[in-house]
Amino acid sequence: MRRFVLDMHSSRHPVWSMPRDHRERVRAALGDGWGFIALEEEVDGSGDGVGRTSPRLLEAIADAEVYCGFGISREAFRAARRLRWVHTGTAGVRASLFPEMVESDVILTNSAGVHALPVAEHALAMILYFARGFDLAERERRARRWAKDLLAGPGSPIWELEGAVVTIVGFGSIGRALATRCRALGMNVIGVRRRPPGGADPDADRVLGVEDLDKALAAADVVVLALPHTPETDRLIDASRIARMKPGAVLINVCRGRVVDEAALRAACRRGHLRGVGLDVFTEEPLVPSSPWWEEPAALLTPHTAGVTPRFWERETELICDNVRRYLRGEPLRNAVDKNAGY
Repeated sequence: MRRFVLDMHSSRHPVWSMPRDHRERVRAALGDGWGFIALEEEVDGSGDGVGRTSPRLLEAIADAEVYCGFGISREAFRAARRLRWVHTGTAGVRASLFPEMVESDVILTNSAGVHALPVAEHALAMILYFARGFDLAERERRARRWAKDLLAGPGSPIWELEGAVVTIVGFGSIGRALATRCRALGMNVIGVRRRPPGGADPDADRVLGVEDLDKALAAADVVVLALPHTPETDRLIDASRIARMKPGAVLINVCRGRVVDEAALRAACRRGHLRGVGLDVFTEEPLVPSSPWWEEPAALLTPHTAGVTPRFWERETELICDNVRRYLRGEPLRNAVDKNAGY
C-alpha cells in the first residue's frame, strides 16, 4: 500500500499544528489505496523547517511515498526508501537542500504564497510605524514626556507614504502582495528580482534585475527584503549597500536574517544613517539575552511572526490537497522548488 506521512503537529505552538478536520481533508483527497499516517510528535514550523528525526518518524517514513512536514532532515530523507515527493509547510527550503535531496529526483514543494498576505501586512505595519513616528512617541511615553514638540516641531521625523519610494528586494508572492498595498497608499514601487519580466509590470512602477540593485537601493525611502536565502543572497545587503541607501531611509527585513550583514546594519543605526530598521528575522534565532538588538533604539523587533495568521491552515490545506490531486493525476505540482536555485 502506498504511504503518505503527515508530520505537522505542534502542541507548543498550535498555530503550526494542522487541525484534525484539515487532516481529514488531506486523507480524503488521497482516496483509496493509501496508508495515511499523521504523526503527533512536536515539530517546529518556524524558519526554513530544519526537519527533525525521531524513532517514530524514521519508522513511518521508511516506506513513505509522500512526506508532508516542516522541512525534512537529512537522516529522515536517507531512511525513506520509496520517497517520491516532499512538501514543506515553510516558504524557505534551504535547510532541506542537503546534497542527497538536490541530487535526487524527489520532488520538493514549498508553501510560497501561503504566507504572502500576513507577511505583506506585517511589513506595511512596520513601514507605518516609522513613517508616523510611533517609535519616538512610544519612547517618550515610557519616559512620561509629551512628544508634541519632537514629532510636530522643526525636523519632525514624520512623513507620508504618498509619493514615497519603496524598493522591494525579492519580487515574488510576498513582494507583490506588499507592492499592491503600497501602491494603494500612493507609494512608488521598485521591484528587484533575479529574472525581471520584460516590459511593464502591473504591480510595480519598475522591476529591475539584481545587477541594478544598488541603483534601486539608492532611490528608496524604504527598502523591504522579501527574498529567499541562498548562497547567492547570503549577506547580499552588506555595508557597502547599506551605505548606498538614502540617509534617513528605513529598512525592513521579513525574509531571512542571513541576507543582511547584521553588524553593518547595527553600525548604520548607531551612526544615524538609517531612520530605523524593522526586523522580524535574525541570523541566530531566538535572539539571546545578550544580543545588542534588544537595546537598539532605532529597531523594531518581532519574533519571526510575520507569517502568523489564523488563516494559515485554510490556505496550506488547500495547497496540499490540490497538489495531492495533481500528483495522483501525474500533473505538475504547484510550488515545485528549483533545487539548484534554492527556491
